[in-house]
Amino acid sequence: MLCNASFRVDAAIRLQIHLSQRVVREDHLPDPIRYVAGVDVAYNDRRSIGAVAVFDYDSMKLVEKKTSSKNTRFPYIPTFLSFRELPPAVSAIRKLNTKPDVFLVDGHGLAHPRRFGFASHIGLVLDAPTVGVAKSLLCGEVKDCGSDMWKPIVHEGEIIGAALFTKPRSKPLYLSIGHKVSLETAVKIVRHCTKRYRIPEPLREAHITAETKKKQQT
Repeated sequence: MLCNASFRVDAAIRLQIHLSQRVVREDHLPDPIRYVAGVDVAYNDRRSIGAVAVFDYDSMKLVEKKTSSKNTRFPYIPTFLSFRELPPAVSAIRKLNTKPDVFLVDGHGLAHPRRFGFASHIGLVLDAPTVGVAKSLLCGEVKDCGSDMWKPIVHEGEIIGAALFTKPRSKPLYLSIGHKVSLETAVKIVRHCTKRYRIPEPLREAHITAETKKKQQT
Protein backbone atom coordinates (compact mmCIF):
# COMPACT_ATOMS: atom_id res chain seq x y z
CA MET A 1 0.00 0.00 0.00
CA LEU A 2 3.04 2.26 0.02
CA CYS A 3 4.10 4.00 -3.15
CA ASN A 4 6.77 3.13 -5.69
CA ALA A 5 8.66 4.76 -8.51
CA SER A 6 6.22 3.60 -11.21
CA PHE A 7 3.43 5.88 -10.03
CA ARG A 8 0.53 6.30 -12.44
CA VAL A 9 -2.48 8.48 -11.72
CA ASP A 10 -5.01 6.05 -13.18
CA ALA A 11 -3.61 3.17 -11.16
CA ALA A 12 -3.54 5.34 -8.03
CA ILE A 13 -7.21 6.24 -8.51
CA ARG A 14 -8.16 2.58 -8.77
CA LEU A 15 -6.10 1.77 -5.68
CA GLN A 16 -7.73 4.56 -3.67
CA ILE A 17 -11.22 3.42 -4.64
CA HIS A 18 -10.37 -0.18 -3.80
CA LEU A 19 -8.77 0.61 -0.44
CA SER A 20 -11.56 3.01 0.56
CA GLN A 21 -13.82 -0.03 0.92
CA ARG A 22 -11.57 -1.29 3.71
CA VAL A 23 -11.84 1.85 5.85
CA VAL A 24 -13.59 1.12 9.17
CA ARG A 25 -15.93 3.97 10.10
CA GLU A 26 -16.77 2.79 13.62
CA ASP A 27 -14.80 3.11 16.86
CA HIS A 28 -12.11 0.52 17.50
CA LEU A 29 -10.37 2.34 20.32
CA PRO A 30 -9.18 1.28 23.77
CA ASP A 31 -11.10 2.58 26.77
CA PRO A 32 -9.58 4.66 28.13
CA ILE A 33 -7.34 6.23 25.50
CA ARG A 34 -3.83 6.59 26.92
CA TYR A 35 -1.76 8.08 24.11
CA VAL A 36 -2.60 10.29 21.14
CA ALA A 37 -0.13 11.23 18.42
CA GLY A 38 0.09 13.99 15.83
CA VAL A 39 1.60 13.31 12.38
CA ASP A 40 2.92 15.93 9.94
CA VAL A 41 5.35 16.15 7.02
CA ALA A 42 7.55 19.07 5.94
CA TYR A 43 9.63 19.49 2.77
CA ASN A 44 13.15 20.76 2.17
CA ASP A 45 14.42 20.78 -1.41
CA ARG A 46 14.27 17.09 -2.36
CA ARG A 47 13.80 15.78 1.15
CA SER A 48 10.58 14.95 3.03
CA ILE A 49 10.66 15.13 6.82
CA GLY A 50 8.07 13.09 8.68
CA ALA A 51 7.38 13.90 12.32
CA VAL A 52 5.26 12.28 15.01
CA ALA A 53 4.59 13.64 18.50
CA VAL A 54 2.99 11.46 21.18
CA PHE A 55 1.04 12.98 24.07
CA ASP A 56 -0.50 11.56 27.21
CA TYR A 57 -4.22 11.83 26.49
CA ASP A 58 -5.38 12.88 29.95
CA SER A 59 -2.69 15.42 30.80
CA MET A 60 -1.83 16.52 27.24
CA LYS A 61 1.85 16.35 28.14
CA LEU A 62 4.44 15.44 25.52
CA VAL A 63 5.70 11.87 25.92
CA GLU A 64 7.87 11.27 22.86
CA LYS A 65 8.61 12.58 19.37
CA LYS A 66 10.49 11.21 16.38
CA THR A 67 11.43 12.34 12.87
CA SER A 68 12.50 10.66 9.66
CA SER A 69 13.98 12.22 6.52
CA LYS A 70 13.48 10.60 3.12
CA ASN A 71 14.07 11.52 -0.50
CA THR A 72 10.85 13.00 -1.90
CA ARG A 73 9.72 10.42 -4.41
CA PHE A 74 6.66 12.12 -5.95
CA PRO A 75 5.63 15.64 -6.90
CA TYR A 76 2.70 17.31 -5.21
CA ILE A 77 -0.50 16.22 -6.96
CA PRO A 78 -3.84 17.23 -5.36
CA THR A 79 -5.83 14.27 -3.97
CA PHE A 80 -2.75 11.99 -4.08
CA LEU A 81 -0.96 13.44 -1.04
CA SER A 82 -0.68 10.11 0.74
CA PHE A 83 1.60 8.62 -1.93
CA ARG A 84 4.03 11.49 -1.27
CA GLU A 85 3.82 11.61 2.52
CA LEU A 86 3.44 7.99 3.63
CA PRO A 87 7.15 6.97 3.51
CA PRO A 88 8.53 9.67 5.85
CA ALA A 89 5.50 9.59 8.15
CA VAL A 90 5.44 5.82 8.59
CA SER A 91 9.22 5.75 9.03
CA ALA A 92 9.01 8.28 11.88
CA ILE A 93 6.14 6.39 13.55
CA ARG A 94 8.03 3.10 13.46
CA LYS A 95 10.83 4.67 15.52
CA LEU A 96 8.48 5.26 18.47
CA ASN A 97 8.91 3.42 21.76
CA THR A 98 5.36 4.39 22.78
CA LYS A 99 2.39 2.94 20.90
CA PRO A 100 -0.27 5.61 20.27
CA ASP A 101 -3.92 4.58 20.60
CA VAL A 102 -5.01 7.09 17.95
CA PHE A 103 -3.25 9.33 15.42
CA LEU A 104 -4.27 12.85 14.39
CA VAL A 105 -3.01 13.24 10.82
CA ASP A 106 -2.41 16.55 9.03
CA GLY A 107 -4.61 15.77 6.04
CA HIS A 108 -7.97 14.38 5.04
CA GLY A 109 -9.52 10.96 5.54
CA LEU A 110 -12.99 10.34 4.12
CA ALA A 111 -13.30 14.03 3.20
CA HIS A 112 -11.69 13.20 -0.13
CA PRO A 113 -13.23 12.78 -3.61
CA ARG A 114 -12.53 9.03 -3.48
CA ARG A 115 -13.01 8.75 0.31
CA PHE A 116 -9.37 7.84 0.80
CA GLY A 117 -7.09 10.65 1.88
CA PHE A 118 -3.77 10.54 3.74
CA ALA A 119 -5.37 9.86 7.15
CA SER A 120 -7.21 6.80 5.82
CA HIS A 121 -4.18 5.50 3.91
CA ILE A 122 -1.88 5.71 6.91
CA GLY A 123 -4.58 4.16 9.11
CA LEU A 124 -4.76 1.10 6.85
CA VAL A 125 -0.96 0.80 6.57
CA LEU A 126 -0.58 0.93 10.37
CA ASP A 127 -3.87 -0.88 11.12
CA ALA A 128 -4.50 1.89 13.65
CA PRO A 129 -7.22 4.44 14.50
CA THR A 130 -6.65 7.72 12.67
CA VAL A 131 -8.41 11.07 12.31
CA GLY A 132 -7.91 13.48 9.42
CA VAL A 133 -7.38 17.07 10.58
CA ALA A 134 -7.01 19.57 7.72
CA LYS A 135 -6.83 23.35 7.53
CA SER A 136 -8.66 23.63 4.20
CA LEU A 137 -11.61 21.94 2.51
CA LEU A 138 -10.78 19.48 -0.27
CA CYS A 139 -14.29 18.58 -1.43
CA GLY A 140 -17.90 19.00 -0.39
CA GLU A 141 -19.45 21.94 1.40
CA VAL A 142 -20.11 22.89 4.99
CA LYS A 143 -23.83 22.85 5.78
CA ASP A 144 -25.28 25.45 8.12
CA CYS A 145 -26.68 22.98 10.60
CA GLY A 146 -25.37 20.92 13.47
CA SER A 147 -24.14 22.63 16.65
CA ASP A 148 -22.37 25.90 17.35
CA MET A 149 -19.10 23.98 17.67
CA TRP A 150 -19.19 21.93 14.46
CA LYS A 151 -21.08 21.63 11.19
CA PRO A 152 -21.26 18.69 8.77
CA ILE A 153 -19.30 18.56 5.51
CA VAL A 154 -21.49 17.06 2.78
CA HIS A 155 -20.39 15.72 -0.60
CA GLU A 156 -22.65 13.97 -3.09
CA GLY A 157 -25.34 13.59 -0.43
CA GLU A 158 -23.03 11.98 2.13
CA ILE A 159 -21.68 13.44 5.38
CA ILE A 160 -17.92 13.03 4.93
CA GLY A 161 -16.59 15.15 7.78
CA ALA A 162 -17.08 18.02 10.18
CA ALA A 163 -16.01 21.65 10.24
CA LEU A 164 -14.93 22.12 13.85
CA PHE A 165 -14.59 25.57 15.39
CA THR A 166 -11.93 25.07 18.06
CA LYS A 167 -11.62 28.74 19.01
CA PRO A 168 -14.09 31.68 18.90
CA ARG A 169 -13.80 33.83 15.76
CA SER A 170 -11.25 31.47 14.21
CA LYS A 171 -11.36 29.48 10.99
CA PRO A 172 -12.57 25.90 11.39
CA LEU A 173 -10.58 22.73 11.14
CA TYR A 174 -11.90 20.14 8.72
CA LEU A 175 -12.10 16.74 10.40
CA SER A 176 -12.90 13.38 8.88
CA ILE A 177 -12.75 9.70 9.71
CA GLY A 178 -9.37 8.23 8.90
CA HIS A 179 -9.76 4.64 10.05
CA LYS A 180 -11.35 2.88 13.05
CA VAL A 181 -12.81 6.10 14.51
CA SER A 182 -16.38 7.39 14.13
CA LEU A 183 -16.92 11.03 13.19
CA GLU A 184 -18.56 11.76 16.56
CA THR A 185 -15.56 10.37 18.41
CA ALA A 186 -13.14 12.19 16.09
CA VAL A 187 -14.76 15.50 17.04
CA LYS A 188 -14.52 14.66 20.75
CA ILE A 189 -10.86 13.65 20.51
CA VAL A 190 -9.81 16.78 18.61
CA ARG A 191 -11.73 19.03 21.00
CA HIS A 192 -10.05 17.33 23.96
CA CYS A 193 -6.60 17.81 22.40
CA THR A 194 -7.14 21.49 21.59
CA LYS A 195 -5.97 23.71 24.44
CA ARG A 196 -4.27 27.07 23.92
CA TYR A 197 -4.21 27.13 20.14
CA ARG A 198 -6.55 26.47 17.20
CA ILE A 199 -4.56 23.37 16.23
CA PRO A 200 -4.68 20.34 18.58
CA GLU A 201 -1.52 20.02 20.68
CA PRO A 202 -0.17 16.76 19.17
CA LEU A 203 -0.48 18.08 15.60
CA ARG A 204 0.99 21.44 16.52
CA GLU A 205 4.01 19.76 18.12
CA ALA A 206 4.47 17.45 15.12
CA HIS A 207 4.39 20.47 12.80
CA ILE A 208 6.96 22.37 14.89
CA THR A 209 9.18 19.29 15.07
CA ALA A 210 9.07 18.72 11.30
CA GLU A 211 9.80 22.38 10.56
CA THR A 212 12.67 22.48 13.04
CA LYS A 213 14.24 19.39 11.48
CA LYS A 214 13.79 20.92 8.03
CA LYS A 215 15.69 24.07 9.06
CA GLN A 216 18.49 21.98 10.54
CA GLN A 217 18.96 20.26 7.17
CA THR A 218 19.12 23.50 5.21
